[in-house]
Amino acid sequence: MSIPEVSMQDSSVLNLDNQLCFMVYSTNLALNQIYRKILSPLGLTYPQYLVMLVLWEKDGLTVSEIGEKLFLESSTLTPLLKKLQSLELLDRIRSTKDERQVIITLTAKGQNLKDQAIDIPTQILKASACDIETLVELKQQLSNLRSNILK
Repeated sequence: MSIPEVSMQDSSVLNLDNQLCFMVYSTNLALNQIYRKILSPLGLTYPQYLVMLVLWEKDGLTVSEIGEKLFLESSTLTPLLKKLQSLELLDRIRSTKDERQVIITLTAKGQNLKDQAIDIPTQILKASACDIETLVELKQQLSNLRSNILK
């Protein structure tokens, strides 16, 4: 696939509506609004939900392992984890093998919250007014874009 050449004289390349970054950003804002509404009954924010998704997939991870999955620095992640601990959804335990590592494990309350969250992807699908194939394709395209940018 070739990229069409754009004349440097064409100032429309700088129009806000022509910016990929703005489309991704504004879509993210819209998604966050939907998630805020959906997650409110669970008492979670969107970033907290992401942490819970990681732990529901694999419990007993270190802070750095969670950070890698979420593309977050530990300085951003630690306050999220402390808040989730105060909500009694997880425990933070210093590793006996390496004191520098903190292991994050779900509490029973945190594990049980998964049952309440099980319908969230269906609600997002419905809110998107897209079919599942379209969203899967879009997700793959965004994943490829992220990988290319991070190279």
